[in-house]
Amino acid sequence: MKTKMKISRTFEIAEINKELNPNKHVLSVKRNGVWEGYTNDDFINYRDEFSMGLMALGIKKGDKILTISNNRPEWNFIDMGISQIGAVHVPVYPNMGKGDYDFIIEHSDAKLVFAGQKDHYLRIAPSALAEENVQNIYSMDKLPEIDNWMKVVELGRAKRDELYNQLLEIRDGISTDDLMTIIYTSGTTGRPKGVMLSHANFIANIDGTRDLINVVEGEKYLSFLPLCHVLERMVNYLVIYKGTTVYYAESIETIGENLKEINPHGFTAVPRILEKFYDKIIIKGSDLDGVKKKLFFWAVDLALEYKEDGKNSSIYKMKHKIADKLIFSKWREALGGNIKIIISGGAALQERLSRSFNCAGLMVAEGYGMTETSPVISVNYEGKGNMLFGSVGPIIDNVKVRFEEDGEICMQGPSQMMGYYKDPEKTAEIIDKEGWLHTGDIGELVGDRGLLKITDRKKEIFKLSTGKYVAPQVLENRAKESPFIDQILIVGEGEKFTAAIISPDFEYLHNWASDKHIEFRNNEILISKQKVVERMQVEVDKINKDIGKSRQIRKWALTCRNWTPDTGELSPTLKLKRKFLKKKYTSKLDYLYGYSDDLGNLGIRKKEPSSNE
Repeated sequence: MKTKMKISRTFEIAEINKELNPNKHVLSVKRNGVWEGYTNDDFINYRDEFSMGLMALGIKKGDKILTISNNRPEWNFIDMGISQIGAVHVPVYPNMGKGDYDFIIEHSDAKLVFAGQKDHYLRIAPSALAEENVQNIYSMDKLPEIDNWMKVVELGRAKRDELYNQLLEIRDGISTDDLMTIIYTSGTTGRPKGVMLSHANFIANIDGTRDLINVVEGEKYLSFLPLCHVLERMVNYLVIYKGTTVYYAESIETIGENLKEINPHGFTAVPRILEKFYDKIIIKGSDLDGVKKKLFFWAVDLALEYKEDGKNSSIYKMKHKIADKLIFSKWREALGGNIKIIISGGAALQERLSRSFNCAGLMVAEGYGMTETSPVISVNYEGKGNMLFGSVGPIIDNVKVRFEEDGEICMQGPSQMMGYYKDPEKTAEIIDKEGWLHTGDIGELVGDRGLLKITDRKKEIFKLSTGKYVAPQVLENRAKESPFIDQILIVGEGEKFTAAIISPDFEYLHNWASDKHIEFRNNEILISKQKVVERMQVEVDKINKDIGKSRQIRKWALTCRNWTPDTGELSPTLKLKRKFLKKKYTSKLDYLYGYSDDLGNLGIRKKEPSSNE
């Protein structure tokens, strides 16, 4: 069944789900070991009572309310309770630094703050308490001596008779073009920018993608990417609109367990999570013996030859049936057994992963977009001609794309942002006088149908002193195919050659070192071992293969620590913070480029690569 109801504001999604969802439970979360469900009526009542509570506190249209939280049903009640009175939701990541919190709270003019857990409260409180405009901080969990969000709900509930009709009047007056949210970008190159999005922006993206995502009413969707991430938020709206029940994972660490508990039909992930899933599958296969191990890796190799739209030969298809029964069926079981779609976004997905998952019957719909476009511009999806490995699919119907002379992708459409909050200059830099939004990404249309392929990030392409241009994402994406490499930074702006800082996958490296009887007390000693350096050179040679010598990684260094958002090397969306990394590893880079003779650096390789031109 498909709804005929049209919506123009995001808070109307709750009523759509009530009409469609046969489960009646729209949201669920696991607390104290038990899954706790909320019905459609719970959703609507909490939303309305929260709205009236805000009204009783004097919150008016245009006022800003900041949240910092894990994924949970309360996030939705608060989000839609804010938007249906015309206030503006400012969600932030729980793993940003204090400097960013200070800036966002002051810059956004937030009046109220809602924190999910104790650690979220402790992170945001110093910044919020220092800002005069903030009237109060509430928690979603029950914390001693801290006002709970239910205090606002109960206030609204107590004043229902007095305020409900007024709420309906305010709600009816909310325009689809009204500012609904300000999402601060994660700031990989500087201060975060506040992206202003309206109801119309999100509704346009729902309209442009709803027929491309094959979950239907009554099915289950697992959510674990932060809801403050624009992709997870839009997909959250989309699947609720389509009549599904959304289950919120306890944490990133429990995804595997949660998948097996609820057997969902879909989820959204960033490529790094899919890389981790794949790595775990490969590690399990490596632990097999004899014929079972040979069969496993035969299937893995077969997956790398998988083609879209059934283009493989009849012999391949016969082999695939065997591999599917013996191997790939177990991959599906590991993800709950019911997965129909995995939406991937936020960064480029390795082509080998897209082939492998799709070959295994786990359809990965890789999309492309940005916060400023609400976010989807294009997406691979099921159906002949709609998917091409290595691309990000066809442009969605209500978006237009053009290319600048240098290949930069520009877009227009109803999902284009309203602008950057309090920053007309930055807005004018990204949206030109003709109304085209410049994405900063380089791309092209490929294939008969014209599917979009991203080739690099415009601002990240650098020029060597030899005059050669290097596209770092090409090398960085290749590097992530190695099980030895967790993250890599490619550098060389103004230098004679390309170099790299490599953060190893220490879980994999530890297992490899143990198998090779390499003794070490810590990672610092491990990366200095000659066998480790030599083995990593093998991986660097693979990255350099078939790339012109002038662009190859000529020198590199290993780090002894993982890169995470908490330690500052990655943004909350797991993108490299290049400026931070270059500053952090100045001494290693100076040594690689000959500006320093400090031989105390460990895990450094200065080998000239062989030519593969």
